[in-house]
Amino acid sequence: MNKKVIVYLLGWILNIEAAFMLLPCIVALIYKETSGFWFLAVLAACGAIGFLCTHKKPENMVFFAKEGFVSVSLSWIILSFFGALPFYLSGEIPRFEDAMFEVISGFTTTGASILTDVESLSKCMLMWRSFTHWIGGMGVLVFILSILPLAGGYNMYIMKAESPGPSVGKLVPRVRTTAKILYGIYLFMTVLEIILLLTGGMSLFDSLAISFGTAGTGGFGIKNNSMAFYNSYYLQGIVTVFMILFGVNFNVYYLFLTRHPKEALRNEEARAYIGIIGAAILLITVNIRGGFDSLFSAFHHAAFQVASIITTTGYSTVDFDLWPEFSKWILVLLMFIGACAGSTGGGLKVSRVVILIKAVKKELESLIHPRSVKVLKLEGKPVEHTVLRSINTFLGAYIVIFISSVLIVSLDNFDFTTNFTAVAATFNNIGPGLAEAGPARNFSHFSPLSKYVMMFDMLAGRLEVFPMLLLFAPSTWKNN
Repeated sequence: MNKKVIVYLLGWILNIEAAFMLLPCIVALIYKETSGFWFLAVLAACGAIGFLCTHKKPENMVFFAKEGFVSVSLSWIILSFFGALPFYLSGEIPRFEDAMFEVISGFTTTGASILTDVESLSKCMLMWRSFTHWIGGMGVLVFILSILPLAGGYNMYIMKAESPGPSVGKLVPRVRTTAKILYGIYLFMTVLEIILLLTGGMSLFDSLAISFGTAGTGGFGIKNNSMAFYNSYYLQGIVTVFMILFGVNFNVYYLFLTRHPKEALRNEEARAYIGIIGAAILLITVNIRGGFDSLFSAFHHAAFQVASIITTTGYSTVDFDLWPEFSKWILVLLMFIGACAGSTGGGLKVSRVVILIKAVKKELESLIHPRSVKVLKLEGKPVEHTVLRSINTFLGAYIVIFISSVLIVSLDNFDFTTNFTAVAATFNNIGPGLAEAGPARNFSHFSPLSKYVMMFDMLAGRLEVFPMLLLFAPSTWKNN
């Protein structure tokens, strides 16, 4: 294992985190908040350690899959540790495990919170909390790839480890250029949403915080009642549309940029994603119609919650835990499906679901016609056996971790719905679950053990399981 290049990359992670902490420092300066001092202190520490790790570039910058996956896993852990320090040192979140839970939830774009009174946080803390969503949405190592040249094509291993989905491809031959394109699209869409929210009368601070949460599909609210505070169909509608847009595979936007609209519109995963959203909205609207003043109001809130849950954002305009059981369990199903691969959303990913359904269909047809030869295809291209194998392996690991997590969390003696949806919400990077983990409640009442289990789940869910599991494999740390 090339440990020197891993330390070098971790050093760059700390340098980038130090730079990102300038934003809450500026906010603290504007609002004259003393809490900003802690960001300066942590910023200085990150910068000093980062400089020590990066001032001398390793002679051998080549690394392989093992180094790539380990770098990604350790990066997210270190990023979270230092990101939690301002919350803890300032005393605004007095328990360290709670500060870690909050910031891991932020960076993994989960949006699950231990805070009982969000509005009691200082402005700089609120901004950092929301900004962690934006940082984690596209992936901080993808950001580093866009500015830091690494040897050969091996940096593709980093992108594979950090990007969601069953397979990752380059938009252009160079990974560095691909990373720049992805971040360019990400930044443009974020700025566009900020402008549209400002047009609707939202303040600049709120527009930035809400847009960071939407872009990263994170969902940390800056008000105690989340998006319900903004009692405006326009503002909630803008957020609904952008949640859906950020849940689309960014390759689709690249195809539009390169003037290939027909190819973009033929994207099978995107069409399935939109179809699932449309069907869920229709079914829920009909089911909850009696609880709202008008059909449009029911449609509006159904659309918002469907968009929020399937994209794993987690914002809410109503307490959907009070909806009929049929609607609630549709939302639970959407928690598992998630958004598209190559987006900022979590969950299993629509592409995996589509491939698994096609695999079942193919197997049934082969039972009926044993001598027929059927090729499994997605986007008109054959799905490689390695991709299908990785999906099956991922699903197996996913089920084992999910069941184990529910068993451990159940030691807190909450009801089944609370335990099941709390793990589903954290493992799939959703945010709110149901019952005691519902949108009108929080995760503060879980034990420290359960919180650490859910922290692992959030990191494993964001990094597609395997990078986190590899940290515990003895063979990972062997030199050969």
